[in-house]
Amino acid sequence: MTAPAPVLALLAGRYGAGARGRDIAPEADGVVRAMPVVLRIERDPLPVRTALLEAAATAALAVCTDPRAQPGGDWHDAVAPWVDGRIRKIARRARGAHWRAVAELPGVTVRVGDAEVRALLPGPVDDVPKVVARLQIGGTELPADEPGPPDPDAPLVLLSPHAEMTVGKAAAQVGHATMLLGAAAGWPVGAAPVCAVRTADPATWARLAPPADDGTDGVVGVRDAGFTEVAPGTMTCLAVAHAAFAAGPRR
Repeated sequence: MTAPAPVLALLAGRYGAGARGRDIAPEADGVVRAMPVVLRIERDPLPVRTALLEAAATAALAVCTDPRAQPGGDWHDAVAPWVDGRIRKIARRARGAHWRAVAELPGVTVRVGDAEVRALLPGPVDDVPKVVARLQIGGTELPADEPGPPDPDAPLVLLSPHAEMTVGKAAAQVGHATMLLGAAAGWPVGAAPVCAVRTADPATWARLAPPADDGTDGVVGVRDAGFTEVAPGTMTCLAVAHAAFAAGPRR
């Protein structure tokens, strides 16, 4: 395993075998930080739900592996304290002129098919740029789609079949998952592969959730703090470095 990008390395010790990322202490400086994740949702045509979540999963990771986020880079002072805390994300939707305005802010845009998501630099939740603050958090619902099986070599995030979430909530959760996976797998600077997102079937979830909870066998899991939509401690998603690992019985 290679060494992860330095910013992702801040996560590695918190989510290894036997670790519990949900037991993170409050930020030492008292500043509550979050990454704005902006979903482009035009009225017509609507983006495909799965593609939008895949773009969100990849964009959050891309900020963390970007050279500018590493020590000495222009983004490091914004990204490092956030990664070393609770990695909160707040998804908002934008269209038209609002989307174009968001594109001028520091961050990374990822496009999957016709879906686009821009992950912005994290910052204090009480000091959000006006361009972002005027964007709505709600209204992110999209019709379900049938994406088919993922590329077996692609990193895969599986959403829980037992937790109902809006697209905005799910977008934040899959971004958490890819960051944890990148730290665990040792993805280096510049590595932000397009990550597949699917909803797990109950049998696959039952098979993979226990090692995800322990941080073992290359499976990582996300447990939510429970501030919105789901109960505290809910495992919302898990992730593996190769989709083929999740496809059949583990040896």
